[in-house]
Amino acid sequence: MGKLFGTDGIRGKVNAYPITPEVALKTGKAIAHVFGAAGHGSKKTIIGKDTRLSGYMLETALTSGLVSMGMDVLLVGPIPTPAIAHLTKSMGAAAGIMITASHNPAEDNGIKIFNHQGYKLDDDIEHAIEESILGDDISSCHIENDKIGKAYRIDDATGRYIEFAKNSISNLSLQGMKIVLDCANGGAYHVAPQIFKELGAETEAVGINPDGYNINLNCGALYLNNLCKRVTQSGADLGIAFDGDADRVIFSDNAGNIIDGDSIIAICALALMKKNKLKKKTVVVTSMTNLGFHKLMHQNKIKVETTAIGDRYIIEKMRKNNYSLGGEQSGHIILSEYGTTGDGIITALQILKIMKERKTTLKELGSSLTLYPQKLINLTVKEKKPIEKIPAITNILQECKKDLADEGRYLIRYSGTENKIRILLEAKQQQMVDLWSNKIAQIIKSELE
Repeated sequence: MGKLFGTDGIRGKVNAYPITPEVALKTGKAIAHVFGAAGHGSKKTIIGKDTRLSGYMLETALTSGLVSMGMDVLLVGPIPTPAIAHLTKSMGAAAGIMITASHNPAEDNGIKIFNHQGYKLDDDIEHAIEESILGDDISSCHIENDKIGKAYRIDDATGRYIEFAKNSISNLSLQGMKIVLDCANGGAYHVAPQIFKELGAETEAVGINPDGYNINLNCGALYLNNLCKRVTQSGADLGIAFDGDADRVIFSDNAGNIIDGDSIIAICALALMKKNKLKKKTVVVTSMTNLGFHKLMHQNKIKVETTAIGDRYIIEKMRKNNYSLGGEQSGHIILSEYGTTGDGIITALQILKIMKERKTTLKELGSSLTLYPQKLINLTVKEKKPIEKIPAITNILQECKKDLADEGRYLIRYSGTENKIRILLEAKQQQMVDLWSNKIAQIIKSELE
């Protein structure tokens, strides 16, 4: 067995290591072992899932492992990932588990784990769980019959999260707003439409008919063409697209223009700055964030701190320095006043609140940020060889850097969850973006495919 945890929990192809019922059973036992030893005084673990068929298999295996080690399990069914983070904290659980592969296709699945405060796990806790799964610690543990845990179905969990989300904007009325929602046939399929309707918005919802196989299938935050068309055809004020577990969100304005994570963070940063609520006048982003964003923040005297790619690194820096806003271009937005992780629904509500307060459109809000042209290419690789040890690749990258000078950049990295390499090219001119992204991609294909 190899390393289990990637950049966002344990993830992989269903019924292939490590996403098997055998590993899930051991994971449940390991979570109970590690969190039981942490002494938080709770024997409860909450388990939620998105809408993948394989969620039933993993949910059952995890539950068996947890109860066998004396933990009680609260099963809440299909729900957004941020709801699990919230419920874990509000219901006093020792840990929360979300069964999801986020934006990945239905044949993938994964296990995300939250601590009792609703935060993703620190590296040392992940390491302890991994050691327990791969070692003999839990195999030798024996729990007496009268100490075995129980599993319960919790029917009001979604209601708890719905009220929490609505309260994040003080139940502000959205009456008079027309919204197209794309729920990606995922964890938000029944929660999101209810929230926006209860707040008074006229809502057209798509991606709300999951069948176990269609999560993220030509819908959601990664497939925006249909959403943009629906917005313009229906005369809606905006469109809102979530990914499979609704921890990220991307928008369409009323003209069908995509408003990505960089633009969302910029809108939130400027709004918080205006209200003197942007802590330390700082926002946290990743190395993927557009150069245009950095320019706008500098013009508005907002400091920008940059982390490695992954929302967990953003959250770590935000917690360490008590910052209030951070996020990724992909649509993970963390607003520390309202949550402990990226939350697509709450982010959407905050944007709608800003629109209401300013009496303006999303298009107008988004116009403050001029993005540099970017191109992202994802290539499947056989193995993740160190880039710096492949002369053909290092040579083309040196040529690119020299040609772009200070007018652009490249970023090459392997995916933390898939056997893919990601090539990001950014420059002032689209022609340069196309030229160098294609050149680099051709070399990488010849060396790594």
